[in-house]
Amino acid sequence: MKNKKNKTHEPLFHISKRTDISISRGIVIRIVAILAALIVCGIVTKVFTGDDPVSIFKTIYLGAFGSGRTLVTIHEIAILLCVSLAVTPAFRMKFWNTGAEGQVLIGCLSTAMCMFYLGAKIPDGVLILIMAIFAIVSGIIWAVIPAFFKAHWGTNETLFTLMLNYVAIQLIEFFLKVADKTGSNVVGPDLLTHGWFPKLFGTNYLLNILIVAVLTAVLYIYLNYSKHGYEISVVGESENTAKYIGINVKKVIIRTMAVSGAICGIAGLLLVGGASHSIDANLAGGRGFTAIMVSWLAKFNPVTMILTSLLIVFLERGADEVASKFGLNADFSAILTGIILFFIIGCEFFINYKINFNHSKNNKKEEK
Repeated sequence: MKNKKNKTHEPLFHISKRTDISISRGIVIRIVAILAALIVCGIVTKVFTGDDPVSIFKTIYLGAFGSGRTLVTIHEIAILLCVSLAVTPAFRMKFWNTGAEGQVLIGCLSTAMCMFYLGAKIPDGVLILIMAIFAIVSGIIWAVIPAFFKAHWGTNETLFTLMLNYVAIQLIEFFLKVADKTGSNVVGPDLLTHGWFPKLFGTNYLLNILIVAVLTAVLYIYLNYSKHGYEISVVGESENTAKYIGINVKKVIIRTMAVSGAICGIAGLLLVGGASHSIDANLAGGRGFTAIMVSWLAKFNPVTMILTSLLIVFLERGADEVASKFGLNADFSAILTGIILFFIIGCEFFINYKINFNHSKNNKKEEK
């Protein structure tokens, strides 16, 4: 009998991780992805509106940086950046904190309660200080609870932090019922009349923007040049290695989440005391989840997050303007945003991985 040769067929391609991609090439890939996303959005919008893509792209730009909108857009960028800064230390440690939304909301609630119950009873300067303390402490508590359970009993931090979002929402709903008997589901500026952040140079939001700028610089230094930042990186790489070199892993987990919670508390303070002067269950606006993408796209680098926050806010506000100007359903802006984010996230695959096609001559010879 003739020995039959085992025929082995290699797959058409295989995927491998990139280790040598340059910064400039990564930037080019991202720019191409954004341009492709805008072209697709233009085509989709033209199908529904009949307008030319140029006017659509112009509308996207004016939606973010049109007349009187620049400062508002910069403030939106600052708030999203603040929440993104909050999730970054935990993510570097591979603690998957999906509860930033609730941590921000609990900071909002603490701030609003201080304004509601202490307003007009103490000077505004003292009130703002108390608001800041309560917002930060409440954010820390809300973040440390899942961290404590994770550190001591190994609970799933993703589910734990996610569930606390809904607890925070219900606490706000309860406060709204107590503070406002009309059932409007919003406690607005008519009830929160004291504790507003002062204007700088007669400009709203400027204090918020400056606070976030300082936070960005401080967190960058903390993560890259401090002992705590080094310990966070080591724990994120390997808990066993961290234990071997004498790092108290439980302490690092709890301390790092306390930092994340504190920054979320500050974000809540800025939203209520420095911007809306009101509170409702939707005040965080999904930023706690968007921040995860902002932080991830920036590779957990606080400085790079400035650019990713700008990109996300610019595209979201532009998509809203397109939907509004052309009389489309409000959900259409979400569709455009989704298309853009799909391309942005997809391009990260080609930055981190490469596709290798297999051209095996041996297989062809064996087949003959």
